[in-house]
Amino acid sequence: MDTTTRLKKLRKSKIAIIGTVGVPAKYGGFETLAEYLLEELNDKYAFTVYCSGPHYENERKSDYLGAKLKYVPFNANGKSSILYDFLCIMHALFYADVLLILGVSAGFMIPIVRLFTRKKIITNIDGLEWKRDKWGGFAKRYLKSQEKIAVRYSSATVVDNKGIQDYVKSEYNKPSVLIAYGADHVTQEKLTESTKSEFNIPDLFAFKVARIEPENNIHIILEAFSTSKINLVIVGNWDNSEYGSSLKQQYSGYSNIHILDPIYNQKKLNEFRSNCILYVHGHSAGGTNPSLVEAMYLGLPIVAFDVNYNKYTTHDKALYFETSQDLSNLLNNEITEQDRLQSFASDMKKVALEEYLWKTISENYAILFDS
Repeated sequence: MDTTTRLKKLRKSKIAIIGTVGVPAKYGGFETLAEYLLEELNDKYAFTVYCSGPHYENERKSDYLGAKLKYVPFNANGKSSILYDFLCIMHALFYADVLLILGVSAGFMIPIVRLFTRKKIITNIDGLEWKRDKWGGFAKRYLKSQEKIAVRYSSATVVDNKGIQDYVKSEYNKPSVLIAYGADHVTQEKLTESTKSEFNIPDLFAFKVARIEPENNIHIILEAFSTSKINLVIVGNWDNSEYGSSLKQQYSGYSNIHILDPIYNQKKLNEFRSNCILYVHGHSAGGTNPSLVEAMYLGLPIVAFDVNYNKYTTHDKALYFETSQDLSNLLNNEITEQDRLQSFASDMKKVALEEYLWKTISENYAILFDS
């Protein structure tokens, strides 16, 4: 082995992680993914993570978990994500061996980078973002076009769900690599009396946490619980849209429905999740949802919206609904037996232990970095 080859083997590959709000992770699946890639792989690779400056205005660090942090003065989400990702990609070209791009906002950059450099670009295309109801017609068309470019020109395309893998194959006739999310960072927590008192939480309750958006079917869930005796504790950003504020106003008067504003304290969320009798998952868009796999890892019985992404994630072993009547029937009949609920909970925990561990997820990304 000559000296140059030996030095290359000794030098850590430089990996740029682009497209997240940043680390330390506060909220979001991509942010948590970035954090656990650092935790599991920082002894093997030299990571740089790009962070949204406005989100870390008063708590900036030069490094975290062995990674360098670079702050960009734009928001990582919404319209500004295009400029945010563009600037991150341009900066990463000066040093990185591999660009791990999470999302497709600046997909147009990928063929340019591949044309003029030998950089490896790995793109996680997320959960078909262009399908989400929150985007208008132009935004949907733009995101769809960027998805197409990313799939066509990336060195490797990562998807987080078998349903999206099937879509990529049928839509673009391209292969993709299936890597989901880990869930073993969540912990069982005791529901303290102070938390119960602070949020006025009943002893027995179903639980739901989500962005309050139509594709998460919050209206279906609330309508079903309004005709049930089962308590529901539901957490979300109600005041960010007319959809959310109108639902909050409509259902706040029901004694069994406890509507809470956003909670970003992971420990408190885990208190709720660890002690609920049922986790309700209404997401209909996207792929493998982090909140769903976290609930599975906690060993919760789950009732999920009947869409292929959720069925793939749960290995078709949860309970499913499409309409408020479906969910009402489950609430009033199917889930009244404690033994049956425990059976569903056991199935969810088993699947999570087989599929959703960060060590396994990170090892799969490492294979892509090295291939």
